[in-house]
Amino acid sequence: MRRRFAALAALVAVCVGVELVAGRGMSPGAVWEVLGGGGDATEHHIFLQLRLPRMLVALGAGASLAVAGLILQSALRNPLAGPEVTGVTPGAVLGAVTATALGLAGWDSPLAVVLAACAGGCAGALLLWLLAGRKGGDPAQTAVHGVLVSAVLGGLTAMVLLVEPGELGSVVQWLVGTTEGRVWEHWHLLWPWALVWGAAAWLLAGPLTLLRCGDGVALAAGLPVRRARSLALLCAVALTAGAVAAVGALGFVGLLVPHLAVAVFGADLRASLPGAALLGAVVVCGADAAAQLSSRLLAGALDAGRLTLPVGALTACLGAVLLLLVVHRTPSSTF
Repeated sequence: MRRRFAALAALVAVCVGVELVAGRGMSPGAVWEVLGGGGDATEHHIFLQLRLPRMLVALGAGASLAVAGLILQSALRNPLAGPEVTGVTPGAVLGAVTATALGLAGWDSPLAVVLAACAGGCAGALLLWLLAGRKGGDPAQTAVHGVLVSAVLGGLTAMVLLVEPGELGSVVQWLVGTTEGRVWEHWHLLWPWALVWGAAAWLLAGPLTLLRCGDGVALAAGLPVRRARSLALLCAVALTAGAVAAVGALGFVGLLVPHLAVAVFGADLRASLPGAALLGAVVVCGADAAAQLSSRLLAGALDAGRLTLPVGALTACLGAVLLLLVVHRTPSSTF
């Protein structure tokens, strides 16, 4: 287990290095020159005020989404449960978009965005619980109701944008998911939020492991099932809201990364929760680096200097392909 964590930490370091040299505006040689104490004022500004906070936000958001997904799948005992398909992410996006359209929040007030996203995420999770929670948490029913809830919340978001079309440019990043333009203010808001709720999730690792075994086993072990599940879902909603407020709706990170974490670190959440955090950080940071490299290549090939590929588009496409491969190779499983 220690070797697995060490290998994963090394992979995080590799993704961080690639992320820092992948963007436009600076060559890899200029990055190393800045790290060595050289470079001009412009290069220092690009590296310290743009690339470094962007990389940190990608790491924090990826870790938050992966941990939230693992919590949801464990608490609901549903392999299809994830922030994207349980109404949490669409609800958080709706909350952020609505608050922005009403003038209550914006990128100049990120704390208000987080609070609005958290309220929306809680509303989405509550709506799903009202529809499917009373029916025993059947995986198929929960998945179907989750898709319906996500579709309804997505439609409401579209209605808000139709009412306030002038806000489309400012909220499209929440709809797709991007780390473009993230600065230190986003990071200073994200890391304490993610740290507090991540620590709370780790403290719930034991009860969550029991919940994965079923309510009967948890009750036999003396666990107050309803209270433990409620606290776990609160952690998942809060982590998702913080990530959505920082980078928008990154698709499939919270759905697929938890399965990889359990496969690598086992079903004991005391190990798989921190493992999921590291894997989520690797996935989002690596995807962002790949998106920046792809943007540079496409801009050169198409002669479009301002072409930018959002990381959310990349994670959504890759996640969909991986999910289809899993379904095709294991047609009899609960996926």
